Amino acid sequence: MAQVLETNEETIALRVVRALRDEIVTMALRPGDVISESDIAGRYGVSRQPVREAFIRLAQQGLLLIRPKRATVVKKISPDGVRQSRFIRESIEVEIIRRVAAKPGKDALAVLNGLIADQEKASAANDRAAFHTLDELFHRTLARLAGVEYAWQLIDDHKIQLDRVRYLTLGVSSSQRAIAEHKEIAAAVGRADVAAAEQAMREHLERAEVLLAQTIEDFPDYFE
Repeated sequence: MAQVLETNEETIALRVVRALRDEIVTMALRPGDVISESDIAGRYGVSRQPVREAFIRLAQQGLLLIRPKRATVVKKISPDGVRQSRFIRESIEVEIIRRVAAKPGKDALAVLNGLIADQEKASAANDRAAFHTLDELFHRTLARLAGVEYAWQLIDDHKIQLDRVRYLTLGVSSSQRAIAEHKEIAAAVGRADVAAAEQAMREHLERAEVLLAQTIEDFPDYFE
């Protein structure tokens, strides 16, 4: 029975981690906001133990600052963390796109174009949350097509600071630019052009530096 309870607590903690991470990335919880175990437990309808575990995990990921006997605070965005996130992501995704473009498979282009069509609908509706989800799905699908979907989990675990910046800059013009870049990537995959696919992916991910500079200027109080 004890083992079952521990497993349940672990599952609840992971759900709380995902929910809080999403709130932090989408700015429902903003840098500097104060949160407490009791408030979060009440909001999600869980006990304080899984919330405490979730806080510890999110602190390890650089999203929360836990201060003993004081309030827990949503950490400000680390510019260095954003740059390191981008380095990790680019290192892995460039290899992913090389593999996909080298052997794209007969359905790869259709799958990618279908995702891009969904992104265009979300952009037209100015639905930032939907576009963010579909953007993630495009990149995760590339990892699946390359046969290394687990690699996306590694990226996902290390790109949280970058995600916060990306969400702050999401709008119709930003999403349209991302869509255009996704189309370039997909077209290179369709041609099985490894060099062009790699270049398109590098240029797509390098834009993080521009987004970082933009958000620091627009939201200086959100950064360390």
